[in-house]
Amino acid sequence: MGGNFQAAREIAISADDLAQLGAAPLIDVFQSLDWKSLAPSGEGVDLKPLKTAQPRISSAAQAVSQSSDRLNKINADGLFPQIADPLLHAREQLESLRSSLNAANDVASVAPDMMGADGPRRYLLLIQNNAEARATGGIPGALAVLTVDKGKLSLSEQNTAGALGVMSPVVPVEDEQRQLYSTRIGKYMQDVNLTPDFPTSASTAVTMWEQKMGTHLDGVISVDPVSLGYILDATGPIKLDDPEIQRLMGVALPTELNGKNVVKTLLSDVYRAIPEPAMQDIFFASVAKKVFSAVSNDSSDRRRLIERLTQAASEGRILLWSKSGKEQTVIWKYPVSGSISGPSISPAQFGAYFNDGTGAKMDFYVKRTAQLFAGCTADGYAQVKVRITSTNTAPKDAATSLPSYVTGGGVFGVPEGSVQTNVVAYGPVQSNVETVSVAGKKTGFASNRHSGRPVGSVTIRLAPGQSSTVEFTFDKIVQHTQPKLSVTPSVQALKDVVLDTISTNCVPAP
Repeated sequence: MGGNFQAAREIAISADDLAQLGAAPLIDVFQSLDWKSLAPSGEGVDLKPLKTAQPRISSAAQAVSQSSDRLNKINADGLFPQIADPLLHAREQLESLRSSLNAANDVASVAPDMMGADGPRRYLLLIQNNAEARATGGIPGALAVLTVDKGKLSLSEQNTAGALGVMSPVVPVEDEQRQLYSTRIGKYMQDVNLTPDFPTSASTAVTMWEQKMGTHLDGVISVDPVSLGYILDATGPIKLDDPEIQRLMGVALPTELNGKNVVKTLLSDVYRAIPEPAMQDIFFASVAKKVFSAVSNDSSDRRRLIERLTQAASEGRILLWSKSGKEQTVIWKYPVSGSISGPSISPAQFGAYFNDGTGAKMDFYVKRTAQLFAGCTADGYAQVKVRITSTNTAPKDAATSLPSYVTGGGVFGVPEGSVQTNVVAYGPVQSNVETVSVAGKKTGFASNRHSGRPVGSVTIRLAPGQSSTVEFTFDKIVQHTQPKLSVTPSVQALKDVVLDTISTNCVPAP
């Protein structure tokens, strides 16, 4: 009986704390802030209210965390149902609220400064081209400097990775990643994201830009054409009405880009219509400028814009890195950091990443699925297989029907129309890559570790119409949480790539 009274008392105390210390500060915040106005606009944003609100958000987050901890300490076994049921429900509600408030507190603590509240911030904008796969998405061919001043966006210093040239001396990269991905990470801007660890890619890219261009940067924002399509879903279409761009396009490309046609236009059609790479770069730069101008347009749907940006970030299509240690510590907690280690990574996190080995733009035609199979070894240890199936959907006559800039022209030893891919799989800490099979047959593979995580990699080549399945088997897994899988973002919808995990019960051996 005493346990029930004690539990009821703790629930009552928590409810009172939430009302006085949690709800009251939040009510003040929501009454004082116009949340829609916090999205970037052409006129800028008044960020002072958000900075002022941060201590109250922090107070509410702390109150909810303390109440959640208090209720989690109560032993629900043996309690009356009238007490136990509300207790369990309150725990679930508080845990969800706790996570949301902690995230809101983190945003409020860094967003004003990152949006230029106390002076302009300059970010290197990497536009990843998914037609040539890199681990975090695609080759970062188009570059620009995005300036944010009190929430107002402007794009300048547009350039290309190729124009930056070769880094000499090579930007140093830690030994583990150099062994995995070679010194190319620090030698060419096009290869900074051979690694799936975006903080490494971003910091290396900033060093390259500052050494080559001589201008200071505060961080990196990465986007891909699919995320640009999401943005256009919210802002509405953009017209490509610049005279120089119209001269380049002729009649082969649309004069208006929207969420439905932007990916195909940027990752496929442009290579047929504009064969010269330098002219392609001009086209990409113009599109990027138009899109970010649309983001700043006050007439766009701000709520829908935030929703679509959130979707892009959740799919790994928008990534963020700050040179500020304080800000990066906060960003590191969340998937938008693109980190392969740290608090944003699940204890049972797996990864499937792809790097182009063709030296071309053939990944537009590659369709992939990735799936986890969780089971058990004979001696009772958990075992997970990462199965990746890839298909080259290019036309059979791709060698002649596609431009040589798309096929690679056989320059790197890959027949025109074929696609060569370096497939890389990551497992959780304290697991091992035991075997790798291609088309059902065991094969040799490169085995390494990155931030304590096991890494296996193999290379596959697909002719037009050909498919191949690669399976990585990870053993000695000690984590007891549901396995999760992250993948390289591609032109495909994420739901079509990452399939549901298939699990079988694992019974420990006697």
